[in-house]
Amino acid sequence: MKSIEILTQEAIALLKALIETPSFSSEEDKTALLIENWFAQNSIPFERENNNIWAFNKNFDKTKPTLLLNSHHDTVKPNQGYTNDPFEAIVKDGKLFGLGSNDAGGCLVSLLATFVHFYSNENLPYNIVIVASAEEESSGKNGLNSVLKHLPELECAIVGEPTLMQLAVAEKGLLVLDVIVKGTASHAAHNNPDNPIYNAIPVIEWFNSYQFEKISEVLGPVKMTVTQVTAGKQHNVVPAECHLVVDIRVNDCYNNQEILDTIRKHLTAEVNPRSMHLNASSIPVAHELVQAGIALGRTTYGSPTLSDQSVLSCQSLKLGPGETLRSHSADEFIFINEIEEGIQLYIKILTDFFKQ
Repeated sequence: MKSIEILTQEAIALLKALIETPSFSSEEDKTALLIENWFAQNSIPFERENNNIWAFNKNFDKTKPTLLLNSHHDTVKPNQGYTNDPFEAIVKDGKLFGLGSNDAGGCLVSLLATFVHFYSNENLPYNIVIVASAEEESSGKNGLNSVLKHLPELECAIVGEPTLMQLAVAEKGLLVLDVIVKGTASHAAHNNPDNPIYNAIPVIEWFNSYQFEKISEVLGPVKMTVTQVTAGKQHNVVPAECHLVVDIRVNDCYNNQEILDTIRKHLTAEVNPRSMHLNASSIPVAHELVQAGIALGRTTYGSPTLSDQSVLSCQSLKLGPGETLRSHSADEFIFINEIEEGIQLYIKILTDFFKQ
């Protein structure tokens, strides 16, 4: 079995190659090949569908529960603030710069190294499946959600996202609504008591002031924000409709359907969700996986940002090297020692979890 030091060196080399290979959401075919090569070089059989790659531990046993390790290899597009080449892996002052280094390349290669470490173990109490998924940044249909049908029932999961290796025990879900407020079209010079823009004012105020009753101990309240308002095409025409876009971050006390039903009950406007599957997720602090992390000095918190946890129905923990505030930022980076620590902590947490 390779030493942790060798696995770490190989993981960092893989991350550098991933950075230098563009992999925007739904365009991850070339980074998928790099991950395939990683498995092949470690003599691990793998499967692939679209740009998702997954593998099972060597001694997979259908009678045992299954633990999922997951992170993604797609990236957003670089913003205009970059001063470095986003596709050049630059090491400087202990930092590895490059697009996707922090979100979530460092997590992915750390989990891949962890998987290799445990791959050949004969007496694990859990099966392990690792999925290097696509289309996470776009919540696309050909991401982790499309792979789940090929996997056994999952008992629990670790989703690799930058958390400074702290334990994100809950994550808010996302519900985006297109709201159409109706009115009567007319010439602006004529009296019209049914202007949809004016009709939209109490609707906007409702989203601003309504409070869902259940407040999560970890994630706090449900948060609703009107982010876009569009209506009309010229100055002298009252439009027939005013369109709103509402971003809703859902806590773990509700599912998205419950939120939608409540909104439709209170509003007469037309309310259309863009998707319903990005639900909140959580894992009890008492869960053995979380307790293994706490025993190593890790702290727990609730995350407001979305990840592939949203498509999982099993209990899941978000955990990984890097810091979320660096994600999608100009000159994105991860510290080399964060990857080194991440691999060691992943292995130690799972080792202790498997002993329980």
